[in-house]
Amino acid sequence: MKNTMKKLTALAAASALTLSLAACGGGTASTPAPTGTDAVENTSSVSTEGKTYTVAVIKQMDHASLDEIANAITARLDEIAAEEGVTIEYEVYSGQNDQTVLRQLGDQAIADGVDVLIPIATTAAQVMTVCAEETQTPVVFAAISDPAAADLTGFDYVTGTSDALDTNLIMDMIFAQNPDAAKIGLLYSLSEPNSVTPIADAKTYLDAKGVSYVEVTANTNDEVIAAASSLIADGVDAIFTPTDNIIMSAELAIYEDLIEAGLPHFTGADSFVRNGAYATCGVNYTDLGAQTAELAYQAVTSGMSDMEDFYQVSGGIITVNSETAEALGLDYSVFESMGEVVPVTTTLE
Repeated sequence: MKNTMKKLTALAAASALTLSLAACGGGTASTPAPTGTDAVENTSSVSTEGKTYTVAVIKQMDHASLDEIANAITARLDEIAAEEGVTIEYEVYSGQNDQTVLRQLGDQAIADGVDVLIPIATTAAQVMTVCAEETQTPVVFAAISDPAAADLTGFDYVTGTSDALDTNLIMDMIFAQNPDAAKIGLLYSLSEPNSVTPIADAKTYLDAKGVSYVEVTANTNDEVIAAASSLIADGVDAIFTPTDNIIMSAELAIYEDLIEAGLPHFTGADSFVRNGAYATCGVNYTDLGAQTAELAYQAVTSGMSDMEDFYQVSGGIITVNSETAEALGLDYSVFESMGEVVPVTTTLE
């Protein structure tokens, strides 16, 4: 697997504050299941039947995409436990998008002797990598758009799944929907590593096409609302946001204003679309969560010597909010030649 070891600078020092770090949910899995995705095959020749493994699933924050992934991970862990005749005990935590809280959660999990950490989203993965450095506890991350850019490659104890975005395809969707689009809004957070590469790719695409763009950034819910209002005032023809957790958390607060302004919001994940955005093309996060759980089980039973730095999860699913499409007067059949189109409706949660 990895021949080099790199040190990651700690993203946050442990705070002297005492916080109550209650688990969002927990469970014990000990019941059989059908084989899930085939991304990773358990090659262990040593019997694990009857053994108990402990897992800490640590979300960077609470929102629809990360919740979907966490639920898929724990569901697949339940299946694996039954399938393999083992017990898998897990707890799911939220870092509240706070590096100090994430560091405390990671340090506590290591002190409790968990067998594997499963961080969801980039900052959570970076912090867990720091927490596990001394013990070399396996870290199996989920949904990292660019693991190399996030300095999550080259560690003997770190692997996981990537949901890298096909930005060019989403740009193609924008112009398939509106060939005359002349100005595109780029809405993202400067604090989200996931957004760096897709935004750069979008600029390259638009520059080559000779289409202008307006960049606005935001780091809080109120700032996202203000940024969306700014793009409406600028008269953009469509808005693009990558797999950005900050913007995703505020989607329900902006989607109605965007619809009223006649602006389709193209995004990096289906969770945005389920919260009112127009369309995306990306991975299925339930599948990604299941594959992450399988990687985690392989890590604790077979070791990580034969595992890759990360595993790319295939995408190609175009998710469209049919209610938003109707409100905008858009015909999403234009996407049918570009991938499998899955219509959804708005979920207010």
